[in-house]
Amino acid sequence: MNVWKFAAAKKLVRCEEENPAPEEGKVRIRVTKLMLNGTDASLFGGTANCKYPLVPGRYAVGLVAEGSAVNFLPKGTRVLLHAVLPAPDTGTAKKDFSESDELLCGRTADGYMRDLLYLDPRDFTPLPESVSDESALLLHHVSIAKAAADKLGVRKGQHVAVVGANVLGILLCQLLIYQQAAPILIDTDRARLEFARTCGVYYTMEADEHLLDNIASVTGGRLVSGAVYVTSARRNDPALPFSVCAHGANVVLCGSREDFDVNFAAAFRKQLSVFCVSGRSENLEASVNLMVSGAVDLSCFNFRTVKPEDAQALLENYFVSPDRDFKEINVVTLI
Repeated sequence: MNVWKFAAAKKLVRCEEENPAPEEGKVRIRVTKLMLNGTDASLFGGTANCKYPLVPGRYAVGLVAEGSAVNFLPKGTRVLLHAVLPAPDTGTAKKDFSESDELLCGRTADGYMRDLLYLDPRDFTPLPESVSDESALLLHHVSIAKAAADKLGVRKGQHVAVVGANVLGILLCQLLIYQQAAPILIDTDRARLEFARTCGVYYTMEADEHLLDNIASVTGGRLVSGAVYVTSARRNDPALPFSVCAHGANVVLCGSREDFDVNFAAAFRKQLSVFCVSGRSENLEASVNLMVSGAVDLSCFNFRTVKPEDAQALLENYFVSPDRDFKEINVVTLI
């Protein structure tokens, strides 16, 4: 079978390996499509912490390659492969509490840019016909957005700030609108805010010296009832969500970032509650239902499909200019 690996920084290679051997209790999966994003570009470019060689591909869909008595899914069933998997039990005690019980595919463990693999039925989710392969590649983003919205705990009609106009920030705003809250999307990038408006986000504001006045003009003179900071939108000041929140509000730090540095003085002064949300697999079934019900609209995004042999050039361009094609979702088709 074919397996693609980062052999070293800025070097993606195709390898031929033996097909994986069957594993008891697991299902044979044929990987069909995967998404390459900013994390993959950072790993490719050597700016993210990882160990080479590494198989990229955190977000992927596939087909059940052969019928299995494990979960009774017939051959050809379309499935979403989970981006976070439980770490194998080594039978030894962990050295300290900093060691994780989870593996991040394509980051701390090999990802899905390969033809075949065996997965535990708990590590993939069957997809309904109404959710396309391309849409399914964003289900983990919807899952994170749902987790952030749940932590916010806002009520109908309340104004919420979302700092970061990237894919995750836009999907979160759509979900909050579906829940009848009133999100205000904030970013330093005007072009991204203009694009967000085409995705159905009503209130967008630049992160400038007029921000608090602009928020007050929408809320009737009040600060917002809660805020989310999307950590992958690095251009934005991480102190922003604390400055725009009212006393006693909830603030959610959404995503994953190793170099996160923020002054919590405003959080103490306002007695804010701070929560952290990162990519997990608990909300995926609920996220499928949200996508089917129309809570999020992906029609504004351009899904660009490339072949595996073009992935190296795609990652090179992404690494050099990460904000160039922010409207595009890059999909690699393996079959």
